[in-house]
Parts: sequence; C-alpha cells; structure tokens
Amino acid sequence: MSKKYNKLNEEFNVSDDIINAEIVEDDSNLVVDENNQKSTSMKDIEKDYEYTRGNLYSLIEKGQEAINGILELAQESEMPRAYEVAGQLIKNVADATDKLMDLQKKLKEVEEEKTPKGPTNVTNALFVGSTAELAKLLKKQSNEENV
Repeated sequence: MSKKYNKLNEEFNVSDDIINAEIVEDDSNLVVDENNQKSTSMKDIEKDYEYTRGNLYSLIEKGQEAINGILELAQESEMPRAYEVAGQLIKNVADATDKLMDLQKKLKEVEEEKTPKGPTNVTNALFVGSTAELAKLLKKQSNEENV
C-alpha cells in the first residue's frame, strides 16, 4: 500500500493485507434470449415495474390534490392565470395516467417475449423437384412398404 493510505489504515485499524476474493454471479433467475445472451433479470423487471407504478400513483394523487387546490383558488380569485395553471395541471395528471397505462402495456410485451410463439414442431414437408422425381420417390417408397 502507498504511504498516503497508512494514516487511514491506522485510523480505521485496517491491515495492509489485500484479500483476493472471487466474484460469483448467480445466473439462476436470468432470462436467456435466442442468442443465449444474458438479459435483465425478471426479478429486476418486476421490481422496476412496481417502483415505477408506485411513483406514478403517487404523482397522480398529488396532482389531483393540487388540481382541487388550484381550482378553488381560481374560483375565489377569478384570475385567468389561475385557470391557465389549473388547465396545465389537469393535462399533466392526464399524461401521468397515460404513462401508467403505457407501463402496463410494456410489462405485458415483456412477459409475451419470454413465452414461445407458434408451433415448435413442423410436421409438413415440402418437396422441391420435378414431377418425375416425385413419382420416382413415391414409387420407391411404396415398394419399400410392400416388402
């Protein structure tokens, strides 16, 4: 260790020994995409969703309280600026409500991404070739079945 840290080490009663630690990542709850690359943990997505949802609810509730207050002030003072501010506040609360609905839509899209879509097994076959080749193939197959 350098000399500049000696005083700190003495103050905090820490030795100069460096401990080599190994960092181990827990991959048990990670989502893997089609390219086998790690993406964001589903727990983190759910945690962020709940946090954002709570914040939006709080903002909407506070906005509604502010709307009630500014409308009361506007009615008492009859000032055009107070009505203008009330209108802007109403618009902001409506936008926050729209963001809440967008959040629901985005979470649904994330959940749909992790579920497979469409059939995983294809049972239909397509023959590419001439009709003569197809006839030979069918004749050969029927001969094998009869044997």
